[in-house]
Amino acid sequence: MATSTPLRIPWRAIVNSASKPSTGLLRTPCIPTLLPSTRRHASSEPFDMSSSSQVERQQLVDSSLGAGALNSEPPPQPTSPLTPSDIRLPRAVQAAYLRPLRRTPTYGVPTCDLQLRSYSVRNLEFFSDFALRAAYYLGLPAHGPVPLPRIVERWTVPRGSFVHKKSQENFERRTVRRLIQIRDGEAQAQELWLAFLRKHAFYGIGMKANVWEFAGVEVGKDMDAQMEKMRDELETTLGDFAFKRNGETGKNAMEVINRENFRAATGGNAPMIKKTP
Repeated sequence: MATSTPLRIPWRAIVNSASKPSTGLLRTPCIPTLLPSTRRHASSEPFDMSSSSQVERQQLVDSSLGAGALNSEPPPQPTSPLTPSDIRLPRAVQAAYLRPLRRTPTYGVPTCDLQLRSYSVRNLEFFSDFALRAAYYLGLPAHGPVPLPRIVERWTVPRGSFVHKKSQENFERRTVRRLIQIRDGEAQAQELWLAFLRKHAFYGIGMKANVWEFAGVEVGKDMDAQMEKMRDELETTLGDFAFKRNGETGKNAMEVINRENFRAATGGNAPMIKKTP
């Protein structure tokens, strides 16, 4: 580490110690503070750089800074200042000013129809653009947005009653719609796309999706096999809502029907009699 030299050490000793090679850090910043300062006036002798002390001092500064540090030239400054048009925006920011990218479907089979509704055209166009960009990055071929017929609703409300019947007020509400269709989309990717749109839903936008799933020819057998697997769970649940075949309530059904509170609730007067053939 560099240590400060006491002020009592003469200048010759400092120069001799600096000329010796050392592996530590240079003590150049501390040397100028140790030099004896003398006042010079306009009438005094001119400053002589050829003296031995000044030459040694210059050699010490050159050796500390390095030979290339003094000869290096500053970097060239630009002749004219940069304008905003010279600065290139990032690719992600540039893509926001361009149309959303689309993927080409292979077969063109529709798998999902997403209908967007809003009272504001501006919010509807913004969220439609957002949905198309999300579909592209999820690998879904999207088509649209297709403008659907506008829904116009009108109401007439009287401002007063009785003699003020002619004083009425009219209200109108217009609902604009857009349709985005996914073609040849995978089921998992579509579910992820719809979940992403629900999570980042824009205010004033309503969504309605129709999803189609395609299965094999033997879909009935697959549904029966799934039902057999769920039979044990369904029997425990459905047993709370219906009579069991071998339950005690089914055997005493006539007694339950002939109770007074049951007949009063159903509006019956005479008790029911079980007739056997």
